[in-house]
Amino acid sequence: MKYKVETIIELPRDEVIKKLDSIDNIKHWQRGLLRAEHLSGTPGHVGAKMKLSYKMGRRELDLIETITNRNFPDQFDATYETKGMHNLQYNRFESTPEGHTKWISECEFIPSSFMLKLMTKLMPGAFKKQSKKYLQDFKNFAEKGESVA
Repeated sequence: MKYKVETIIELPRDEVIKKLDSIDNIKHWQRGLLRAEHLSGTPGHVGAKMKLSYKMGRRELDLIETITNRNFPDQFDATYETKGMHNLQYNRFESTPEGHTKWISECEFIPSSFMLKLMTKLMPGAFKKQSKKYLQDFKNFAEKGESVA
């Protein structure tokens, strides 16, 4: 399943990237994040792995993030692995004529379990809704200092 979401953040691209590229800021815009643990590689660089633990409803979910491309301020790509699901994220950051930042996130979910294959077929909107929510939460944090923590 593939889709694209985007938002305009009313800040210059360099400011957006500075806020986005801070491990300390993740908790402010990723709802449900319990902890982020560095596993290997140079933090924030290609090949680095980090374990992200989330509380979603009544269950906890662990993801392993692997950075696959880091070319700030233009792009940042990563994979996210959890039991039964492989997620590819391609993020582009463009400056607008107004001096704002357009964040374009292309997402691809590749399920390996029957249940998750079924979910991507029956509820693709739920995945897109969650991605949009993360972008909106980041926008609110970057522009207004609003935290979801």
